[in-house]
Amino acid sequence: MENKYLEQFKGATPDINSQTHQMVSRQTQEVQGAIFMAKQFPRDEYAAIGRIERMCERSSLAEQATYSYPRGGKQVTGPSIRLAEAIAQAWGNIDCGVIELENKNGASELMAYAWDLETNTRVTKMFKVKHVRDTKKGSSALTDSRDIYEATANFGARRLRACILSVIPGDVVERAVEVCKETVTNKDKTPIADRIKKLEKAFKELSINRDQLEEYAQRNLNEFGRDEIFALQGVYKAIRDGQAKAEDYFGKVKMDTPNVFAEPKKEPEIEVVDVDFEGTPFEEE
Repeated sequence: MENKYLEQFKGATPDINSQTHQMVSRQTQEVQGAIFMAKQFPRDEYAAIGRIERMCERSSLAEQATYSYPRGGKQVTGPSIRLAEAIAQAWGNIDCGVIELENKNGASELMAYAWDLETNTRVTKMFKVKHVRDTKKGSSALTDSRDIYEATANFGARRLRACILSVIPGDVVERAVEVCKETVTNKDKTPIADRIKKLEKAFKELSINRDQLEEYAQRNLNEFGRDEIFALQGVYKAIRDGQAKAEDYFGKVKMDTPNVFAEPKKEPEIEVVDVDFEGTPFEEE
């Protein structure tokens, strides 16, 4: 394993070569130790599901557990990166993260990964993020290190979420989303009117007004119930976190658009949307 990593450093100075050897040796030992501990203390799946359900009963997590945005004429709803990370933590014996492989020529090459240390199931996604910010007036290059970090972290979180959800059983994820919805709709004792005002204020900060919300939902804001609030919270998080743009929901909405809130109550459809094309080593952002 060490040779695989050290090959790229052939010809380097002795000091760099030595430092690289020590770094790879340390990482190898950490991985071997993590696998050993995972085998010594395998997860109790029923206990892990119980931990996940208890975590999803916390309002602070449940309120930011899902996102929602339109794609192909339907609403795509799924677990957010925050929920995915919480599930991985409670499921146990999961190693995951985002690593920057290279930073040059105005772009970063990154790798997101999730690894189930018990089953040796590993999912990785390699992608490239250009150091630019897209605005209505065009694209502008990012030069500040903090701006670059925030841009790459945003795309990295999306790929990390996809990797985590690929190694966690689907029924476990579905149960987590279900409990989060129950928590938000049933256990929040805040009056509906106050929650509507809070939601309206949050959207106003994104330059989305009351009329746009009512046009999208095709009903008066005062008529919103818990399900409508939960759905719009997913819309808000998708826009805020860069999963979608405000125009995707409010820019081209027509009055004859089917009312997504009037459908019979059912569990959100889980769909992992960050899937890289097969055979493509890096994805251009």
